[in-house]
Amino acid sequence: MDLGAADSDAGTLHVDCDDCAVRGHGCKDCVISVLLGVPDTLLADERQALEVLADAGLAPRLRLVPIHRRRADGVA
Repeated sequence: MDLGAADSDAGTLHVDCDDCAVRGHGCKDCVISVLLGVPDTLLADERQALEVLADAGLAPRLRLVPIHRRRADGVA
């Protein structure tokens, strides 16, 4: 390893929340969320993906209950 070599990524930190192992329930304690904020809503495809994972036992069920629900939506 050459510590003197120029690196185009030197001084750059790349954080990809999509690859975070604790995304969702861990966001409230994450420094990135403190700096940038937590998204207020999940997109429909994100909710559907989380439901599929929960159905397979790979993720906990969403506990999100929207403030303004439509009658046909059911419980989140």
